[in-house]
Amino acid sequence: MGSSSGIVCLIVMCMVVSAPHAQAAVTCVAVVRALSPCLGYAQNGGTIPPLCCNGVKSLYRNAATTADRQTACYCLKALIGSTAYPNAPGIPGKCGVSIPYKIAPSTDCKKSALNLPTYL
Repeated sequence: MGSSSGIVCLIVMCMVVSAPHAQAAVTCVAVVRALSPCLGYAQNGGTIPPLCCNGVKSLYRNAATTADRQTACYCLKALIGSTAYPNAPGIPGKCGVSIPYKIAPSTDCKKSALNLPTYL
């Protein structure tokens, strides 16, 4: 799958996943947009691009409510669970962002996203 077709597929999938969470200001489309500079690192490792960390920090700041954090969590779970991004779970820490849960398909977003601080 090519890079642009992969992103389009992820956006469509995220829109489906986030449909029950429509009240949140953060959307899966916003998550994918913010994290798209991270895709190369998430797949292949290497050096994290500065734009990736900018996107991670922006997403972190914009997830101001529990609904926002849960939507972001569900979107991240969908991305990690449906694609081959072995380095994705380590990205927040490498960008200096601490989240209290692991980005993994098994993460319970209803519980984990409740305690996420809303600031950097």
